[in-house]
Amino acid sequence: MRPETIDWTPPPKDEQQPVQLRRILRLFRPYRGRLALVGLLVAAASLVSVASPFLLRAVLDVAIPERRTGLLSLLALGMIATAVMNSVFGVLQTLISTTVGQRVMHDLRTGVYAKLQRMPLAFFTRTRTGEVQSRIANDIGGMQATVTSTATSLVSNLTSVVATVVAMVALDWRLTVVSLLLLPLFVWVSRRVGNERKRITTQRQKQMAVMSAMVTESLSVSGILLGRTMGRADSLTRGFTEESERLVGLEIRANMAGRWRMATIGIVMAAMPALIYWAAGLVLQLGGPVFSIGTLVAFVSLQQGLLRPTVSLLTTGVQMQTSLALFQRIFEYLDLPVAITEPEKPVRLAAPRGEVRFEDVSFAYDPAAAPTLSGIDLTVPAGGSLAVVGPTGSGKSTLSYLVPRLYDVTGGRVTLDGVDVRELDFDTLARSVGVVSQETYLFHASVAENLRFAKPDATDEEIERAARAAQIHDHIAALPDGYDTVVGERGYRFSGGEKQRLAIARTILRDPPVLVLDEATSALDTRTEHAVQRAIDKLSAGRTTITIAHRLSTVRDADQIVVLDAGRIAERGTHDELLAADGRYAALVRRDAHLAPDGAAPEAAGPDAPAPDAPAPDAPSSAAHGPEPDGGEPKAPSRAAVS
Repeated sequence: MRPETIDWTPPPKDEQQPVQLRRILRLFRPYRGRLALVGLLVAAASLVSVASPFLLRAVLDVAIPERRTGLLSLLALGMIATAVMNSVFGVLQTLISTTVGQRVMHDLRTGVYAKLQRMPLAFFTRTRTGEVQSRIANDIGGMQATVTSTATSLVSNLTSVVATVVAMVALDWRLTVVSLLLLPLFVWVSRRVGNERKRITTQRQKQMAVMSAMVTESLSVSGILLGRTMGRADSLTRGFTEESERLVGLEIRANMAGRWRMATIGIVMAAMPALIYWAAGLVLQLGGPVFSIGTLVAFVSLQQGLLRPTVSLLTTGVQMQTSLALFQRIFEYLDLPVAITEPEKPVRLAAPRGEVRFEDVSFAYDPAAAPTLSGIDLTVPAGGSLAVVGPTGSGKSTLSYLVPRLYDVTGGRVTLDGVDVRELDFDTLARSVGVVSQETYLFHASVAENLRFAKPDATDEEIERAARAAQIHDHIAALPDGYDTVVGERGYRFSGGEKQRLAIARTILRDPPVLVLDEATSALDTRTEHAVQRAIDKLSAGRTTITIAHRLSTVRDADQIVVLDAGRIAERGTHDELLAADGRYAALVRRDAHLAPDGAAPEAAGPDAPAPDAPAPDAPSSAAHGPEPDGGEPKAPSRAAVS
């Protein structure tokens, strides 16, 4: 599978290159002082290098023929001094230009990363992770030579060419005209080569993004597990081999594009001294003006000095054309529209109470498709609890995404303490709403570092209290390295239930006034679910809790239960009220009871009786005894769901 196309429209073709060039130049604007210093060093180096042939002419035409030893010594020392000064200027120029280039690279990397942090969740659901990584690593990395040395090389070589041509004209304008006759042809050839390499580079970077996505997906822990259990390891290897073969072809084309044409330019430039000597001799035989040996040697020396910067200048032009393709791919990301933005004058809540309202809320992932939610009117008082249940695809998780503003409503509004969440500053919203989703994500770091992600300044005591509340402390303490244990890639050293409890502890540590639990106990076995649910019930006291659940056992005590169906509220009420109504909620209860092995009716045990396999009040949590036998993954309930 190939990455999806980014929703971005480039400028018209005739405007694209000038716009990009201006934009690239703006990247260097913060460092114009250093660049000015580089320019001075370049100019100084060019002037010094041009002086050397004139010293050589004086040696050959004056000092040696006239046997002036003192003058010869001074001229020799001058030639040595020019070499030393050139070297010093070159080192300083490289240091400053490399520093500026790396700062620009840093600005691009952080700019793209910061932009991606602001992108809506929808962007990441339709873009492969490897594609994003490729833009940051491969594309920006591919521009390193351009931003580090190409700009300086361009100025240096251009200055050298201009200074050398001026010096050549000063020596003899007729020989200069002969030397520069083919220069327009060389410029035209280099532009053709540059355009060709730009097209190939665009294809190559796309292919590298494809391979990066394949590596990210297939060599992750989840990808390895899926590939081996499905017997697709060989197939994945063959697929990667095919993509790598495509990249080989593109790399060869990129490196060989225009190589013969540029080599021809080099041959012609290298042959120019012979042509100069031939032309001078021919002119002399035809009775033309006489050139002194010193002038002729100095001119050829300048012409040879012109060879390197001219070829380098043409090559730099090709490289810049190639780099435009990389800059375009980076600018595509920088130009992506940010759908969810902070208002110009955001509202900050010093001490949010936690009242959440949904006022005639509607939402659609695709404006052209039917809405996922319609006409949602709900109020969750501060400290109250709301449970949202319903069949798969009814819009439960989508409803929970609107509170922390992972998506913006397409109609109506969601408010926190009477303020539209779209008017709140991001920091207030992040501090106010904590989310524990059904997909737990842990970093490849220690347990303590994963928990501190919620509160970087948390003390060890605070971390331990949060872990105890989530019923995971005993298990962590039993590990050889305790809270310093590295959880592994995506937390795969822990069972599903343990990862979920770590995620709950992480949210507990942040202590938000509003808690959104999106299938937060879905990865727990029945016994552990009871232990964690007791902790959640205790922590929910005094804070607003919105619970999304399939297991109705986790919602029976909610102040209000809402049943969603096809994005609309089908029923609402308390557990007992909805059972008495014998509607959709009652049908869901009977479904869960039917799934229970003992087939117990949901009403059989009474509202306050424990489920048949519920642990005794003092029974230890499974967290204290390591991973659950089945790895803690979701399983069907083994008891009557509620009542």
